[in-house]
Amino acid sequence: MTTTPDPAPDGFTTRPLTMADAHAVYELYAAQQQHDLGQVEIDEEDIVAEWQRPSYDVPACTVGVFDADGRIVGDAEYLRHERYDAAVHPDFRGRGIGTWLAAWVRATAARAGERIIGMPVPEGSAGDKLLEALGYHVRWTSWVLRLPPGRTIEERPLPAGYALRVATEADQEQVWHTIEDAFLEWSKREKQPFEDFLAEVWGRPGFEQWNVQVVAGPDGAVVGAVFAVNSDPGQGLETFVSRVAVNREHRNLGLAQALLAAAFAAGRERGARTGSLSTDSRTGALSLYEKVGMEPSSVWLHRAIKLG
Repeated sequence: MTTTPDPAPDGFTTRPLTMADAHAVYELYAAQQQHDLGQVEIDEEDIVAEWQRPSYDVPACTVGVFDADGRIVGDAEYLRHERYDAAVHPDFRGRGIGTWLAAWVRATAARAGERIIGMPVPEGSAGDKLLEALGYHVRWTSWVLRLPPGRTIEERPLPAGYALRVATEADQEQVWHTIEDAFLEWSKREKQPFEDFLAEVWGRPGFEQWNVQVVAGPDGAVVGAVFAVNSDPGQGLETFVSRVAVNREHRNLGLAQALLAAAFAAGRERGARTGSLSTDSRTGALSLYEKVGMEPSSVWLHRAIKLG
């Protein structure tokens, strides 16, 4: 049976978060990732984009743990669709914060009707070991892959009748369908609302037109799309491909490779030295990215637990 945890870990206070906490939460995740991975894989804009989705109630779905000086030292965000994120500052580990956050998430997700809840953790990290000790199983594996500095993805000519271009506002709904329909082939969840998709993509802080590129088919309809941004979380500017997808009936034509090459090229033109993306074992795409010259940079395990 899932129960609500005690009011707060000993010596700390807790409260729901608000948009005003986004920068402090980013710094918390950055500190955790730097400690666990030796590099930072998150931008503040990533947090803002998720939190600003019209369907997301930040105070109802988040909690922060604060020390006596009011510094945030732990955080959990129930993101729905059987998923959450959480972080504990490395200086405050071993004091029950991670266990408390896990219990808070289980209680919050159970009240929302979830039957299972999980999150990604770097393999072998403190978070991985804690969740394993709490009975969380590995649901799937994911990888962050990078292009080594100076390496590029070879451009692939498009088949006759196909054209690659920067997306316009008129393409937004087609891009939404293309990306979401492809992701839902292996991700068991409801389709993301169009307004939420817009908030995370076109509404992401700092959005530029080149961030979304598409391939149009012979009839002019969008059949492939890529969403990529330039990011500098501390290791130098790189292009991160957040989402890339091709309609099922237009696959095996080289469209995905063309989209990746275009995204990374656009990023390089704006100062990026390398490029990255993430994929997981549900997609079967790891070998594809390795074939175009990308190399695993970190391994993550999605650990989950059944509720009820």
